[in-house]
Amino acid sequence: MSWKRWLVTILSFALMLGISGWVVSRHWPTGGMPWLAWPVHAAALATVTAEIVTRALKIQASARACGIPLGFGTALRVCLAGDFAAAITPARSGAEPSRFLVLAESGTGPAQRVLVLFLELFLEMWSLVLVCTVLAVAFRGRGASTGGLLALVGGYSTFVLGVGTAGWFLSRRNAHGPPPRWAVAVGLTAPRWRVVQRTLRALRAAVQSLRTANPALMALAFGGSVLHVCFKVAALPMLVFLGDPTFPLSMERLAPLVLWPLALFYGGVVVPAPGGGGFIEGAFAATLSDAIPAGIFAAALLWWRFYTFYLYILIGGLAAGDAALRALRPRDASVPSPLSHPSAP
Repeated sequence: MSWKRWLVTILSFALMLGISGWVVSRHWPTGGMPWLAWPVHAAALATVTAEIVTRALKIQASARACGIPLGFGTALRVCLAGDFAAAITPARSGAEPSRFLVLAESGTGPAQRVLVLFLELFLEMWSLVLVCTVLAVAFRGRGASTGGLLALVGGYSTFVLGVGTAGWFLSRRNAHGPPPRWAVAVGLTAPRWRVVQRTLRALRAAVQSLRTANPALMALAFGGSVLHVCFKVAALPMLVFLGDPTFPLSMERLAPLVLWPLALFYGGVVVPAPGGGGFIEGAFAATLSDAIPAGIFAAALLWWRFYTFYLYILIGGLAAGDAALRALRPRDASVPSPLSHPSAP
């Protein structure tokens, strides 16, 4: 990245830490900050490990379902490179170029790289739809915010799937030839339209590959996707209920601890600042201060952010940080993005 982008990232992280400190100071428990017992941290680490492994298995199984010989180690580096790059770029924009570069350096062909990334997003959206549907039934009537939160996450996944569907219809008639009148009208000149056409052709090839995919492996990949979403949202309830055994477990108390993190994970994509720029910490305090016992609230915030964000930066940086940084270099010094790759189908 350029020095300007690094400066934005540093300022954003400084703002995150500042807001975290402000929230903690406002909710500092009278008896002092509690130290969570080691079994709580062991459970949280096991959850993080399970989330990363199931996500990597999802990528590997979906690739092999379409005849792409992707190893587990490569799938794992794809995940971790995307995590690291997403954390240090605005609106997580560095995730896909980093994953694309890891796949390229593993010897995966251009069309296969696009297919792997398409399948990852495709399975993620459908797993979100399923998880939201199950949660809507499980938490029905458990609070006025339930419907709105599920609508937010479900609407996000439905929107992404809708955009993909629209792109597939366009790919059937607009993947070749000069830009149509409507494209020219919205400012898509011939060079830009060729980039769009390469993306449309890649999307069409990906959809066609799904028709011949191995159903058993695709079902395995979808199961891994659902599990990874479940492990992601399990961190906060685990920290709260294991960290404070006196806090009684009930559906009413569990609902906000599951639904608000789900909304923050996927709603935070729209925040332009790297890492959210303190938005997630502020939203956590605004929405969950009444749902978490006061004596453990500050510790829950700090450890939840550590196990769902900062730890991923550390692991991703160690495992694939070099590839992620190469992917984020200026375009003339790095591998082009999947949307502009000259050999993409």
